[in-house]
Amino acid sequence: MLHSVASGEVCPQTPETSPQEKLSWEVADIFRLYGEEYRRNHPIPLQHLKVMHLIEICRTAALGGHIEYCDTCGYEVQAYNSCRNRHCPKCQTLVKERWLQERKAELIPVGYFHLVFTVPHDLNPIILCNKQVMLNILFASVNETLQTFAHDPQWRLGGQLGFISVLHTWSQTLMDHFHLHCVIPSGVLQQDKTWKSGRETFLFKTSSLSIEFRNCYLKLLQKAYENGQLIFPGKTAPLGTPEGISQLVHRVKNKSWIVYAKRPFAGPEQVLEYLGRYTHRVAISNHRIISVQDGKVIFTYKDRSDHTRTKLMTLEADEFMRRFLLHILPGGFMKIRYFGFLANICKKKNLKCIHEQLGVPFQDSELQKETVQEMMLRLTGEDITRCPRCGNGNLVRTPIPLPHSSLHLLSRERFDSS
Repeated sequence: MLHSVASGEVCPQTPETSPQEKLSWEVADIFRLYGEEYRRNHPIPLQHLKVMHLIEICRTAALGGHIEYCDTCGYEVQAYNSCRNRHCPKCQTLVKERWLQERKAELIPVGYFHLVFTVPHDLNPIILCNKQVMLNILFASVNETLQTFAHDPQWRLGGQLGFISVLHTWSQTLMDHFHLHCVIPSGVLQQDKTWKSGRETFLFKTSSLSIEFRNCYLKLLQKAYENGQLIFPGKTAPLGTPEGISQLVHRVKNKSWIVYAKRPFAGPEQVLEYLGRYTHRVAISNHRIISVQDGKVIFTYKDRSDHTRTKLMTLEADEFMRRFLLHILPGGFMKIRYFGFLANICKKKNLKCIHEQLGVPFQDSELQKETVQEMMLRLTGEDITRCPRCGNGNLVRTPIPLPHSSLHLLSRERFDSS
């Protein structure tokens, strides 16, 4: 039996089997079976090659690990390290749990809203070639839109909002679909640091938000173009001319920009439940992959046009990998960001001030870090240091060295995904 602990991910794995015998499939299997041919036939950025390689070798001997043996009955188990890449479907669970524990102390005892801002698909070709710039524009335009509305007297707030924003780049079928989820407490911090609560039923009118969002985004897009920050390679070249960008801006300006308001959260606890589902997602989870055989991948997806009914989609492995790689983010790019009074530079001070005004003690979020063993005990009720066979002995570790060829790649990628 194999499992992995070094990255904080602990999960039994089954031995290698033939495609006909295999009961569960992973993105890593697709890369191992068809990745080499894909790399030969397609020009691939270095960042994408790194991600493919790390997913392929995640929880294998290539990343080293350790052997655990019971000091009582002699039971032995081999454990391999995880790659810890943020795009790997197997390496998010405990990263997410640590993040949630830190966010729990930052919740304000007020209502919360959930807004989703979506960019028109006409802009996708430019975004895919300019992810760093164009996705930064998405974050900036959403922040500018929300803060403008929060200061507008007609909404009766007159202060600064604070919110968490989470970037998603995919649809259920793995196509490029750029949108920002925002979790927003109902209230603002006014200029004199007085807390003012907002409505419980809605925050702002979404039809008005969409117009402001469109104007802010296109203003920043035009500025980036004029400053020479955008590139237009290959088929996007016609969009890079003054006439091309002007026609594109005119076309998307006449479209409806979608700002969707979900049902308000029932309370802070529901906010945490939501964040746990959405923040550390990757383009596709392994459990959605049904079959990988004869060069084809079958996976499940929810059809939003059919009342979110779950259906099956079959893609050539080549097309599956192409779609998966659409969602690799630039190294060091932050997909979760904090704005307004929740910005990292002033969050702790502002939260303490708000809690005092609401008469609720503020618990500092700088909690003692849980070990992997403590976290697994809390999440599963199982003590992973205890022998699973006899139940009495303790598991003692003996390291398996990390192959020298993997050291530089793993070290750099861990920095990029932090």
